[in-house]
Amino acid sequence: MTNKFKYINAPARSTMARNPHIEFKGLLSFLILHELSKEKLYGEQLAERIGKRKGETLTPGTIYPALKKLRKHKLVKFSQDGRKKIYTLTSSGKTELKKLYKLFGRYFTGLRKKIPAMRKTTKQRRQRRKK
Repeated sequence: MTNKFKYINAPARSTMARNPHIEFKGLLSFLILHELSKEKLYGEQLAERIGKRKGETLTPGTIYPALKKLRKHKLVKFSQDGRKKIYTLTSSGKTELKKLYKLFGRYFTGLRKKIPAMRKTTKQRRQRRKK
């Protein structure tokens, strides 16, 4: 299984000393692919959604270079909508995202009990199944 993901990682911009949060190398690219799997989005919409997840504002200097790398690897494409570009996943991007979901699933197996938000959603799913 070839994984293009390792080639599209942007360098981490902060260190543990300056920022106590762990930097997941390539997480931005993963989040872009994930958001585009739901619907077509403009770059600024992607920046806004991913920024909300990260709890910080993403700048054009962060989002657009990542989109450019994803386009270079043919994982996303865009079409013009006036002066704006609207981004979508390619079929290769959809395939890559499925691989990444499996990879992240393996990485985080067993952590569901440790992560409060995941515990809550798991508990809710179980309750829905019982109904």
